Amino acid sequence: MAALESAQKLKAKFGALLSEPSEFRGEISLTLADAEQIFEVCSFAKHHAGFDYLVDITSIDNYGADPRWTLVYHLRSVKNNEELRISTSVSEEKSELPSVLGVWRTVNWHEREIYDMMGIRFAGHPDLRRILMWEGYPYFPLRKDFPLAGKPTDLPGVAFTQPAPLEGGPFVTAPGPDAISREPRVRTPEN
Repeated sequence: MAALESAQKLKAKFGALLSEPSEFRGEISLTLADAEQIFEVCSFAKHHAGFDYLVDITSIDNYGADPRWTLVYHLRSVKNNEELRISTSVSEEKSELPSVLGVWRTVNWHEREIYDMMGIRFAGHPDLRRILMWEGYPYFPLRKDFPLAGKPTDLPGVAFTQPAPLEGGPFVTAPGPDAISREPRVRTPEN
């Protein structure tokens, strides 16, 4: 298993900063103890272990736990046809970690989306601004403490004279006996 060998190479380089590689369903993962070192770990993974492509970064809100957020970097070696996951955690007080834009240019929008939806900042990102919500939007909609029904708010600089209907609208599923009746697109306004 080449991905396991690559993970062991990273573990040998960074020692106690990285967990022992774990395997689940043929997928290899490492956990980074210090999020401040993510740039160095990712740089080594690209330049010395062959992970030339960042597939995605996912963020998980562990609301009520400390550290609050877990970020998972999904890496791929196109040449070697192997994949590796590196996860790290960030506390709510800090809620910032280094950007890896200097390693993979494709991370630009991934980091902006995580900032926009979760409020996690990436130090050193040259254009860290909202990508889905408008500038000035005061909330982070994918946090678990954000109400499912949304929050009422005014849209700045838009031709509305009343608050915009951000209380969920058709995107909130309704209680019901089966998935089809809960699906927002099949409901009528009376439901």
